[in-house]
Amino acid sequence: MGKRLAVPLVLVLGSAVSGCTGFAYISKTYVSLTPQVVTIGCNDPYEVYDQRRARRMLIVSNGPREIAGCGLDGESPEASRPKRFRAAARAYLDETVREQCRITGEIVFTDLQTEFAYACAEPIEPRGTTVPRLPGRSQVGVR
Repeated sequence: MGKRLAVPLVLVLGSAVSGCTGFAYISKTYVSLTPQVVTIGCNDPYEVYDQRRARRMLIVSNGPREIAGCGLDGESPEASRPKRFRAAARAYLDETVREQCRITGEIVFTDLQTEFAYACAEPIEPRGTTVPRLPGRSQVGVR
């Protein structure tokens, strides 16, 4: 009986540690950034935290949208989530004048957070360079 309990306990502890690792990584990588908001579909907003120097971005949704969000086209939120998050990442790159950049990978941290890696032909901008930001979207959550 002890061995049967040991395996599930290891799986639970492993899941808990990986969740903490994801949280620690997100906090360290994105906490200092000001989010921008990109909309897709029927004005469905997603917050974007862009680490331009690392060429990675974190796309964040919110709980109510994931339950009853618009633009699901009859699909469940779980089934449409990867498509919606990819659309938000692509829209963000396009709206910040990086249409030529391509998404090269993604890591799903939670149902509300996905990180995308991207590659661009242009070199990374030097620190202090003024870069395009989404106009009029500096106040997240305010309409």
